[in-house]
Amino acid sequence: MSDCCCAKSEPAPRNIAVCPISGTKGATVDLQTVKAVLTNAALRRVTAAAHRFCADPGCDVVYFADDGTTYSTRDIRVPVWQKEPAGARTVCYCFGENEADIRAEIALNGTSDAVERVKAHIKASRCACEVRNPRGTCCLGDLGAAVRQVSDSFTKPTVVSGHAHG
Repeated sequence: MSDCCCAKSEPAPRNIAVCPISGTKGATVDLQTVKAVLTNAALRRVTAAAHRFCADPGCDVVYFADDGTTYSTRDIRVPVWQKEPAGARTVCYCFGENEADIRAEIALNGTSDAVERVKAHIKASRCACEVRNPRGTCCLGDLGAAVRQVSDSFTKPTVVSGHAHG
């Protein structure tokens, strides 16, 4: 059994196109996902065209469609992990795992069980990544990366006036 809740619903090979603003390759996102996370005003502009996700953190575009329509961070109901500054970002949209809680857990326990908690929810068939996550895919990869990044921030020495302090 896969650890990812979206593995069985993952579409066949994704079409690749580039964001008209950043030029970043975008992965196809199911229209159901797009409609679920758009604001009411943005939803009025949605068409049946294929939509793609722009993961470039420096680009305000979240979705772009084959018909030229784009949707920015202002058009999305939730903050988009890839578009937000690091620190307190939500990584798991189904169960609320976020960087601030991961940091607090690591500070208290020396480690975070966020990935294991989400895996347990996935095993119990509770996730809805294909609808709740703006990328329309499972968050486990992003969550694992977030835990590593936060954990690394505890172990890497800080540099003050050219001298390392740990």
